[in-house]
This record gives sequence, C-alpha cells and structure tokens, in this order.
Amino acid sequence: MEKNRNYFIAIALSVVIVLAWQFLYMNPRMEAQQRADAARRAQQAQTQTTTTAAQSNGGTVSGNLPGANQAQATVTREQAIAKTQRVAIDTPALTGSINLTGARFDDLSLREYRETVDPKSPMITLFSPSDTKDGYFTEIGYIAGDNIGSVPGPSTVWTLASGDKLTTQTPVTLTFTNDKGVVFSRTISVDEHFMLTVSDKIQNATGEPISLATYGRVTRYNKPVTPSVYVIHEGFVGVIGKDGSLTEPTYKDVEKAATTNAKATGGWLGITDKYWAAAVVPPQSVPYESRFSHFADGQPRYQADYKSDAVSIQPGQATELKNLIFAGAKVVPLVDGYEQSYSIPRFDLLIDWGWFYFITKPMFKLMDFFFRYFGNFGVAILCTTIVVKALFFPLASRQYASMAAMKRVQPKMEELKAKFGDDRMGMQQAMMQLYKEEKINPIAGCWPVVLQIPIFFSLYKVIYVTIEMRHAPFFGWIQDLSAPDPTSLFNLFGLLPYDVPHALMIGVWPILMGITMFLQMRMNPTPPDPTQAMIFTWMPLVFTFMLSSFPAGLVIYWAWNNTLSVTQQALIMKRHGAKIELIDNIKALFKRKPAATK
Repeated sequence: MEKNRNYFIAIALSVVIVLAWQFLYMNPRMEAQQRADAARRAQQAQTQTTTTAAQSNGGTVSGNLPGANQAQATVTREQAIAKTQRVAIDTPALTGSINLTGARFDDLSLREYRETVDPKSPMITLFSPSDTKDGYFTEIGYIAGDNIGSVPGPSTVWTLASGDKLTTQTPVTLTFTNDKGVVFSRTISVDEHFMLTVSDKIQNATGEPISLATYGRVTRYNKPVTPSVYVIHEGFVGVIGKDGSLTEPTYKDVEKAATTNAKATGGWLGITDKYWAAAVVPPQSVPYESRFSHFADGQPRYQADYKSDAVSIQPGQATELKNLIFAGAKVVPLVDGYEQSYSIPRFDLLIDWGWFYFITKPMFKLMDFFFRYFGNFGVAILCTTIVVKALFFPLASRQYASMAAMKRVQPKMEELKAKFGDDRMGMQQAMMQLYKEEKINPIAGCWPVVLQIPIFFSLYKVIYVTIEMRHAPFFGWIQDLSAPDPTSLFNLFGLLPYDVPHALMIGVWPILMGITMFLQMRMNPTPPDPTQAMIFTWMPLVFTFMLSSFPAGLVIYWAWNNTLSVTQQALIMKRHGAKIELIDNIKALFKRKPAATK
C-alpha cells in the first residue's frame, strides 16, 4: 500500500544506518582523519625540531627521552614490587606505591572498582612495574642541558625526605642532589580521587647558568584484552595545545608510524581504555613537543610522551614546575570537574562521547539526574525514554496524523490505480494532486524515524562508554546494564544445566524487544512490495539476534521505547478517527494465502 511506503523505507534505512554507522562509516572516516592529522603534524614537527644532541652554549637539550630500551619482562608483579624501595599510596580511591627508582608510578589499583560484579572479586589493577609482562606506568623526569650535570631520570634513586605514606592529607617529598650540587625537590600530592600533582623545585647551587627540559610519559606493554569495537576509542588520546583539537590515534595507527605532534603550549596526553585512563598534563606555560609511539626494541611497548623546551636557571636561583597525572576511572563529574578546577583544555574529551557529543553528553546528564533521584540506572533509562518521547511527541503526532490521513484517502488511491494502470507518470502526478487537495505530506512519516537515529546512537554511547553504567544493576537477573542479558532461550533461561554458545545467547530482554518491535510494525499493514514486505516481516527477528549481544541497558531502552510508541500511535490514530489495525494485521499474517490461479 502506497501510504506506508515511505515509512517502511525509513525503517529499512534505519536498520542499514545502525549497522553501517558502527561497522563501515565511523571508524574508516576517523582513521582517515587521524592519518591526515598525523601527516600534517609530522610535517610541522620536522621543521620545528632541533638537534638531537646537547649544544654547549645554545641552552638546548637532547631530543631523546632517556630509558628508551626496556628489558624483557621476567618477574611477577609481586616480585617486582618487592625488589625496589617504595612509598605507599593509600587513599579512598587508590592503593599502591611509588617506586623511588625513577619516582615512577608503577603500582596502582582502584579501590572502588572490581573486575566482576562480585564485590569480592579483585580490584582493578591499573599500573604494574616495567619488569612484568603487564607493565604499565607513568613518570616525570628530566633531560640535561647546559652546565647542569646529571639529572633525575628512570634509573635515579630518589631519597624520601618527608612523609612515609602518600594520602589525601599527607603529601610526600623526594629529593635528589646531583654531582654539581643542583638540588631537585619533588612534592607529590593526591586528591581523594584520581589526580596526582607532581611539583618540582630545582635549585641552582652552581656558579653558572644551567638549563634542562622536563619530560613525561605514559608507557604500557599490552593492548586491552577485550576485543576492540568501532563505537569507542581505545588507545592514544590527547588535546595538544590550549586551543587544540582532540587527537585519537589507534594502536594500529601508531604501530605503523609514530605520531609526532606540532610544538604546543598547554594541553594533555595519555592512553585510554574503555573505562580507565592514564594521562599527563605538562606545565601549561612551557612549550613542548609530544608524540605517540610504538617501540619494538627490547620489550615491545606503547608510549605517549612529551618533552618541554629548555628552562634556564640563573646561579643561586630556583624554578618550580608542576605536572599533573590522571590515573583512574573516567567518572563523568570528576573528569568535568578536573577540567574546570585545573584549567585543563577540553579534558572532558577523555571520555569518548562520539560525533554526537552535543546530544550524548546532555543525554547522560539527564539520565544521571534520574539516577540520583531513583537510585537505579535502569529506571533512569526508562524515565529518559519517556522524556525523549515527550520531546518528539509533536513530530510523532504529525507522523501518525499523516498516516491516518493516508488511510482516509486509500479508496481514492485505489481508484487512481485502476484508472492509470501502468501509466506510472500519470499515477504519480495524480497522487501528488490528491495529496495537495487533502493537505497530506507523504514524507511526514519518515522524519520522526530519521531524527531519532542520533538519539539512539547517543544513548548507545552513554550506556556503552560511561563507567557509571558499568556493573550498574536493574532488577532481577540484570546485574550489569553495560553487559548483554546473561539468560538464553536455548537453555530455557537457565533451567537446563548447560552453557549456551555465545551466538545463541538470546536473553529475555532481547526477546521482549523483538516482540514489542513486532507489535509496533504490525500497527501498520504489510507493504505490497515483496522486498519491503520481507524486511517488514523479518526485521524484528533480525534485531532480536543482533541486539542480544548489545548492552542490556540499550535493549531495555529499545523495548520500552517500542512499547511507548505502540501506545502513542494507538492514542493518536484513535483521536484522528483512524482504525487501529494491529489485531487484523496479526491475524492476516497467519491466514493461509489463496493459491495462485493458472
């Protein structure tokens, strides 16, 4: 029936967009943009970098960070921690220690987060020492310039000057005095969450000017063990410069060629996982060069690092430099708060909000509001869906009013078909005239479907990437809204004592979603076109299997949204005097079709 053609085309396009957006469009485009940005930065950096060796009178420093070669990991995490001098870290959010060799942060776990939904499961381990197979660490060091002698680096053993444990109330101070009497004093403090502050004071006790440069790096040996998905970025991340744009090279990009960024002042850089991140924030007033690299010498490793311009210190004078290190969970209010309180440019982009940032983040804010009121993110999803449906109600009302009008003129359309037969051009002209006379917009039914696609993608991002959804329970068997429904039809939802292959994990909520989608589509007659009819018939089943591996929170949203849509459509069409054909359409689906006559 012609009246439904545009509507079903819109639905079919929605399916194509849902699949193509995630698997075909977004990732290739982002990778192409990242490669172009990398090439541009490399070209700019090539004209700006100086020599790689120190010059005696120019106040410049080496372009190479020390400690480039790492030995192969040979010991366990416990053995590595035990063999070096350390200062304990003990806060409400963090536990671990600082390695006095290099003043390196290489032992850090997150107290508030567990590996599974079981509260007794191990804490999330973020950092591990460099001589373990899971090495992951960050450090701040120096590169020697003019007249300074040796400077603290990865092999420097610092002396603990004050504080026996790093807590939110008690910072620790480390000191190192080099062969020329230059005194380095490092004070490390931490807030109650995940931000570490490294404040260095360098006192020039020599009789001549000295210069040095700072460096900072985040280094890890292994990529995430979970499969990468296109909907979220995991890998290198940074905003280089106060007015810089977000830079997100993937591990694969950097394995092919290091990304060297143009010299900048201000910004941050690091490595991000789905829920966790480690980032260094250089001194915001000193220009620096940065890069994202993969090294294959010795222990293979990935590294995000920066090297500042040389800083000169006159005899008898001192200078102070401050670096920030973020190491922890990407909690939205915390990350936003750090951006404001520390004036870190665009630090909120540490969370991958996606291309629909302007929708995704407000969507989270709305959902978080309902969570704080009801205390359940599943309920927050339901409430958010109601708000979205209310916002789109005017469009939906026009959509269903147009559908009701199309039904009213159906007899006239049948007359036109009989009159014009195979004359398609004449038929189209007559239909357009009929639409004009009846004041019907034939594409009105498409817009609500098309305009809600970004809403769906944004909600998908919120549920998939925000740590607030991780291990957030709903009711009953749904104990983690960010994970798929754990039940399966193929073992009768746990009644039969065997595990089901992952491909057959079709849980209760995906089935409910499929049923509600079936009912929503049967609110309208099956289109006469065979291709459209096939899509119309099989789409609920296809979506049931496809969404079975999606986060349960998204499936709950879709099932609830379908239920509201069916209710909304029934009320609006009844108000416009159009017949609600749900029952008739379901009956027609199971009627035996008459045999074709010869």
